[in-house]
Amino acid sequence: MTAASPSHPPVARCDAVIRELHGVTRVDDYAWLRDTSAAEVLDHLTAERAWYDAATAHLHSQVETLVTEMSSRVPPADRSVSWQRVRCSYYTSTPAGSEYAQLLRVCHQPEGTYTTDFVVTGPPSGGTGGEPERLLDPAELATGAGGDGNYVDVDLQEVSPDERFLAYSVDTVGDEVYRLRFRDLLLGEDLHEQVPRVNFTGAWGADSRTFFYTVHDESYRPYQVWRHTLGTPVADDVCCFEESDERFTVGVRLTRSGDVIAVTSQSRDTSEVWLVDAHAPTSPARCVEPRRSGVEYDVEHARLDGTDVLLVLTDDGAREFRLLRAPLDHPGREQWVELVAEHRQERLHAVDAFADHLVLSLRREGSPRLRVLPLGGGQPYDLEPALPAGSIELARNELWQATSVTVVEQSYTQPPAWWDVDLVTGERTLRHRQDAPGHDPNAYVTERLLVAHPDGVEVPVTLTRHAATPLDGSAPALLWGYGAYESCDDPEFDPALPSLLDRGVVHVHTHVRGGGEAGRGWWLDGRLQTKQHTFDDHLLVADHLAEAGLVDPVRIATRGLSAGGLLQGAVFSQRPDRWRAVVAEVPFVDVVTSMLDSSVPLTANEWGEWGDPRRSEDFAWMLAYSPYDNVPAAGGRPDLLVTGALHDPRVMVWEPAKWVAALRASDPEWSPRCLFRCQLGAGAHTGPSGRFAHLRYEAEVYAWVLDRLAA
Repeated sequence: MTAASPSHPPVARCDAVIRELHGVTRVDDYAWLRDTSAAEVLDHLTAERAWYDAATAHLHSQVETLVTEMSSRVPPADRSVSWQRVRCSYYTSTPAGSEYAQLLRVCHQPEGTYTTDFVVTGPPSGGTGGEPERLLDPAELATGAGGDGNYVDVDLQEVSPDERFLAYSVDTVGDEVYRLRFRDLLLGEDLHEQVPRVNFTGAWGADSRTFFYTVHDESYRPYQVWRHTLGTPVADDVCCFEESDERFTVGVRLTRSGDVIAVTSQSRDTSEVWLVDAHAPTSPARCVEPRRSGVEYDVEHARLDGTDVLLVLTDDGAREFRLLRAPLDHPGREQWVELVAEHRQERLHAVDAFADHLVLSLRREGSPRLRVLPLGGGQPYDLEPALPAGSIELARNELWQATSVTVVEQSYTQPPAWWDVDLVTGERTLRHRQDAPGHDPNAYVTERLLVAHPDGVEVPVTLTRHAATPLDGSAPALLWGYGAYESCDDPEFDPALPSLLDRGVVHVHTHVRGGGEAGRGWWLDGRLQTKQHTFDDHLLVADHLAEAGLVDPVRIATRGLSAGGLLQGAVFSQRPDRWRAVVAEVPFVDVVTSMLDSSVPLTANEWGEWGDPRRSEDFAWMLAYSPYDNVPAAGGRPDLLVTGALHDPRVMVWEPAKWVAALRASDPEWSPRCLFRCQLGAGAHTGPSGRFAHLRYEAEVYAWVLDRLAA
């Protein structure tokens, strides 16, 4: 392997490994890059980063300009709206110059007296509010065990029902291995016990002394639920639930009523829920309905006409889901009674129960909306986005007895705005609008387009541009796509994006099949054997923009992350002539090899999304698009920027490293135009932590894209 220099990228040595399966022989020249503990591999990744730094040195001035612009749209200090518990209101506050938001609360007096419209939008005052109490500061945790001070992610932040204790989990590396801690909020001190290697979910028992948490196995699959009692050794914790099927992952949560703890075991298309009485946390869990392959359901606790019921949201007999009720004490399928029937034009995603109302989260014609159902009679009504191509969703609402809820709306160009909605009347009251200093939303245009596919579907597109940028074929464009896991990739305000739009670039978000924007059918038509539809849809939109004379056909770039990085790898290989530049962030590109290796995190759980290549049919369709197995011919390739992170537990760093090595070897003349930005220190799947650190990363990507597009 040669050393990197300003004029020469690193060259990975070839060491062929022959793989044979289903009568097909594959040659893997770079399998040795899998061993990230080997000095040679680390040296190679270090050389890749050195080449990236050298090859982008001429962009440093542009990066600094972009960082200044992006950061100027972030208020120096910021705070969220509050969410109500019984005695206190909680909110986050980011001090001036800090990367991270602190968790604070204001307690009301006396205990048990509160107002549902308590809002923290300025310095708290005395009287009913009292003084704010700082509960947790992530900046103080950044230098915790195993970290280098540059990364911290606080995941769980669950306050006990009596509001005395805070359960919180911290990752200081970016590998999604969290350490669970408990803080006594009365004393302001952490308890002595700590639980290593916990996953994302947790729930308190009603006694405020029992806490349920999930742990993952060596392949990062959350597979067990454990019960801890405060003040006792972690070694005495009890395993309450274990999932032996490697296709399933588990999670645990407390319902808003505070009465029921739900343990969910979930594969890509099958689920099963177990219930624990939150008031008797040591009682055994009971199954709602045994799993049946291909049937999903989730539950919520509610009270209808004074009776405890379990609400069941399921695709059992309803592709786009329906809502049913069952007695809480006998919730099996034979007791299910339909409350809300399936509507084929609407995908029902979630139900949130409050004392007197239900709030349904759903999508219609690709757009999100909320539906309020009064439990005591009255007409349901919908809450739709008020912004063009905008989004709406429930904010954090924890109060069971709420008479109003907080919703948040935003778009690519409109910062988030939080509204209180009276559940009885539907009347909205603006509560808080996020500040974006110097940003004028009226200077931009966001619109939704539909692009017709030859097979009859219409691909939704969110197109955003500066109002002064014409759609006359002269402007460059950057496409963004994802398209997997039925994920609804809705627009969110991004303080970085205006820097792209201000330079005349049209931003194009393709809502391709494989995602969930157009319902369950949209996902089913873009996974497993139909995965090629995801790539076809993205290419269709790019071709339409060019052929319709909307953007410059020779200045189109594309970008995506993780499964969206796979999308970029596929369209890079299948249509290299279409793109001026491609950004593939932490791309899942060695599809067949990864899905054959059960030691790779979450492999078995992913079979339901991509296929199981141990089966010949699955192997064939996966091999047909896997970017690492389909390197394009030399010549005519676009410039390529690839990212990866050494500690990424979702897309192992060797996947992009191998892909880059294979691409370079297959076209040495093009090789210098292929860059690999490898994060060697602490860093996560989605990039750096911290609001300004992440903007600097965005500035690097944008500077490279703008340079390629000559924008």
